[in-house]
Amino acid sequence: MWGFVTCPDTMSVFVGDMVVLKDPQKTDNYLVRRLAAIEGYEMVSTNEKDVPFVLEKDQCWVLSDNENLKPKEANDSRRFGPLPMTDIVGRVIYSLRTAMDHGPVKNSHLSMRRDSSVLAVEAGC
Repeated sequence: MWGFVTCPDTMSVFVGDMVVLKDPQKTDNYLVRRLAAIEGYEMVSTNEKDVPFVLEKDQCWVLSDNENLKPKEANDSRRFGPLPMTDIVGRVIYSLRTAMDHGPVKNSHLSMRRDSSVLAVEAGC
């Protein structure tokens, strides 16, 4: 289970944040991924056959945090490419996996500062 803050505009999320976004392949589903890049970032692959490109206005690149997955298994931008920023629904601030495995999500410094008061009241962190 994830707790998240809705983001009414793209100025509310930053590179490094864990975000909830619409699944581009299954429109009724949502994904939780790390925001890795936004417009203006140059994307360069480790595969020499891939041509570098720059993310265009209002585009973003998201990555799975699961390091055990191969890129083709991750179901992130390495599979489906750049996404419109408008697909981001909110920023994840708390994760509850089990009774023993839960806590605030590590986001960008700016977001962590913004979320500290919400976490203090809502989650007692």
